[in-house]
Amino acid sequence: MFEALSEKLDAVLRRVRGPGKLTEKNIEQALREVRLALLEADVNFRVVRDFVERVKTKVLGQEVTAGLSPGQQLVKVVNDELIELLGGQHAELNLSAVPPVVILLVGLNGSGKTTTAGKLARYLKAEQARRPYLVPADTFRPAAIDQLRIIGEEVGVPVYPTPNDGSATDPVRIAAAGVDAARRDGADVVIIDTAGRQQVDTDLMQQLGRLKAAVTPHQILLVADAMTGQEAVNVAQGFHTELALDGVILTKVEGDARGGAALSLRSVTGKPILFIGIGEKLDALEAFYPDRAASRILGMGDVLSLIEKAEKVYDQDQAEVLEKKLRKNQFTLADFAEQMRMLKKMGSISDLMSLLPGGKKAMQNTDMDQAEQEFRRVEAIISSMTKQERRRPEVLNGSRRRRIANGSGTRVAEVNRFLKQYAEAKKMMRKLSQFGGMGQLGDVPAGADLAQLGQLGQLPKKAGKSAKNSGRPGKMSKLAKKAHKARKSLSFWG
Repeated sequence: MFEALSEKLDAVLRRVRGPGKLTEKNIEQALREVRLALLEADVNFRVVRDFVERVKTKVLGQEVTAGLSPGQQLVKVVNDELIELLGGQHAELNLSAVPPVVILLVGLNGSGKTTTAGKLARYLKAEQARRPYLVPADTFRPAAIDQLRIIGEEVGVPVYPTPNDGSATDPVRIAAAGVDAARRDGADVVIIDTAGRQQVDTDLMQQLGRLKAAVTPHQILLVADAMTGQEAVNVAQGFHTELALDGVILTKVEGDARGGAALSLRSVTGKPILFIGIGEKLDALEAFYPDRAASRILGMGDVLSLIEKAEKVYDQDQAEVLEKKLRKNQFTLADFAEQMRMLKKMGSISDLMSLLPGGKKAMQNTDMDQAEQEFRRVEAIISSMTKQERRRPEVLNGSRRRRIANGSGTRVAEVNRFLKQYAEAKKMMRKLSQFGGMGQLGDVPAGADLAQLGQLGQLPKKAGKSAKNSGRPGKMSKLAKKAHKARKSLSFWG
């Protein structure tokens, strides 16, 4: 969602990030380009005006923080203001009321309310050990009731049996009956899917007003389509005026949305973005973190989200076994294949690279489609090996390599290249495990020095280069060296 904006802001801020002094003139020039980048991203013009004015006031009125160049100070201020613009602190869904907590999902047609209801139910069940219950109260859109019933079955969440034979026409009665049924069923969260329209109109608002009065929801969440840009902000204003929203779920952020909705919603409505929908699958719902979003926008990656993804597919016991194998140089191709399967569960190579500091820049110089094909080719090569060959790749002579190449649809030269890369990656992974392991990246504090984080994407090839050679003052920090080694170990995959 933020790719175009990220590229433009990075180009602007890169020019002032060096050791040179900032003057009022070059600050004005940089902020003029920042203003244009935000407007092109479809951010509300009042929001842009206030944002730029706050940045200018802070940059001109602050002393440079120790350890930062004046240009880095500007980046720091822009980062801080972006976080504030996106909502400041991470806001969580309030589920503290006496159960069942009633959540009313509202929004226009096409925003993805029904799918989001299923995603939210799955999220609450899987991530927070809740007992959600779905109520299909959209009698306006054909097949909406059946759609939610199918989604409920897929995520393993009970759905109120709203009849779909035309007899159920009053969504208010359906919602009230659904809440009663959820209470009897022992559910602690009720998610009500409501009807929408093509635009905010009187009929829709009156219906939602009656629904609100009948079920007294604890949370009213707007499901807004990020693809509609500035229009999503106008829609949010309309719903908030009539219903008093508690938060927003932004959908379709994985598309080519320009990011204006996310950057404008909090400022215009005063309500936080709680979740973002990042795909069509029912597990594609993430909690929204303003600081992480700001970090992505400024090209600094999102290491914390990467660590969270890893924690979902790796448990502590697996990590300890792997580390012992690496330390003892017992990491085999069978282990390698298992790591590939785990990596695939975390997402595509592009998704993971985008979370690494400097990952977007690396992706610009890499054919990601080719990288994904190489990933699949490696899988095919390993799958064509016997168990013995995976455990002891040193037995792979010429005839075995020809058999593997034929079985995987590759050439012998490709098998040889992979085995060479595996040997090199094995050495690097062993060094990384001796250094402290990838897990230590999780020790980066939330308030880590922005200057260090901002430089990770532009690390020199050799850790410890002098300031004269690297173009930056001082030696690399421990954090920078750690990330540098981690990036080198991951470079094999892409």
